[in-house]
Amino acid sequence: MAVAPNVSVNTTTSDGAQSAVSWAAIIGGAVVSSAMSLILLSLGTGIGLSSISPYANSGASSSTFTVTTAIWLIIVQVISAGLGGYLAGRLRTRWAGLHTDEVYFRDTAHGFMAWSVGAIVSASLLASAASSLVGTGAQAAGGLVSGLGSTLSSAAGAAGSAANTQAASNPGVQAYFTDMLFRSDKAVNDPNNQQSVAEVGRIMSRSLASGEIAPADKTYVAQLIAARTGLSQPDAEKRVDDTVGQAKAAAAKAEQTARDAADTARKAASYLSLWLFASMLIGAFSSSIAATWGGRRRDAAVLAR
Repeated sequence: MAVAPNVSVNTTTSDGAQSAVSWAAIIGGAVVSSAMSLILLSLGTGIGLSSISPYANSGASSSTFTVTTAIWLIIVQVISAGLGGYLAGRLRTRWAGLHTDEVYFRDTAHGFMAWSVGAIVSASLLASAASSLVGTGAQAAGGLVSGLGSTLSSAAGAAGSAANTQAASNPGVQAYFTDMLFRSDKAVNDPNNQQSVAEVGRIMSRSLASGEIAPADKTYVAQLIAARTGLSQPDAEKRVDDTVGQAKAAAAKAEQTARDAADTARKAASYLSLWLFASMLIGAFSSSIAATWGGRRRDAAVLAR
């Protein structure tokens, strides 16, 4: 079909025939942004581990480490997201015949989408590492709880394991009530005193679990102590009360220490989440602005050519 001579045909790219989204440029910028994030995070991890120390009065303090981590997160987002956004804007094809405001909006959108895709890719790559860290943390917490139990047992002077008062099938509870069946006012022939120490340890464990020592248990333990040390019955009972009080104080202190550690970890996690949120917002802004710079450089280079 012939075209009339007085009708001009526009051979430039039509807005309707070209997509407003350049996915190749977005994906390229996102990949570069993710790779740069991993590189900078690895560098920051190495610097952070070298700045802290398990010894007292050595290395950076916790507050300094927190502030440094927050600043580094922001730097990582600015550099990696800015680089990815700039490449997304620079690598996209030029839109012919568009208003300047529309070009600016599309460049900004390309930078923001490049940052979004990069954030998803980085989160996927770090998911396995985070899972490994959580598993390691759970093992460390289990070791801490086990060590705390050993400390409480030593403070109480218990030779057996702590009894669970709510579980009748616990061996410690069974041993405690079994000891009650064989209690006697007569002196037991125990040269090494091992049986008496073990029995007193089980009594102390149950007393600490329940929060107080029963009067009958206190009298019986005082009798054993008096027979072993030569103290009078009142003095032996006073020693029992003092020991139980010290053991309860040690248990309360250990519990408070654990609570303080948990509260400190909670605050640190909260601050880290807030700083991560702020750094990601800054990264989104950096990527969007850098994409407009890259787009302008692309258009200027095309027009100059």
